[in-house]
Amino acid sequence: MTGWTAFAAVLMIFGGAMAILQGIAAIAKDDVFVATRNYVFQFNLTGWGWIHLILGILIVLAGCALFTGAVWARVVGVVLAGFGALANFLWLPHYPLWSIVLIAIDVFIIWALCAGPGKREGV
Repeated sequence: MTGWTAFAAVLMIFGGAMAILQGIAAIAKDDVFVATRNYVFQFNLTGWGWIHLILGILIVLAGCALFTGAVWARVVGVVLAGFGALANFLWLPHYPLWSIVLIAIDVFIIWALCAGPGKREGV
């Protein structure tokens, strides 16, 4: 396992935990978040809370699997980070700062997993 893979694994565990908290907050108390009027993406907050909760759990599990160094975990990590970035983009009207931070984390995860192990001299 390279340093970039470990970096991506830690970011996935942190970002997944943040998504879990985001989902719990949306499920537990629907009036925590402000719904913006006339926004293109209008969804039920409780439904999105469940999406963030499930996606967050999957991201944490994939982040833990990355520590094994499995190639499938890298592929799953890239896909889940992409879905996480998309879900947070759609979450922008409810909590913009949190969404932007998690989108940035997801982009770093994708970059770190794609920049992962390269060819080394003498190996």
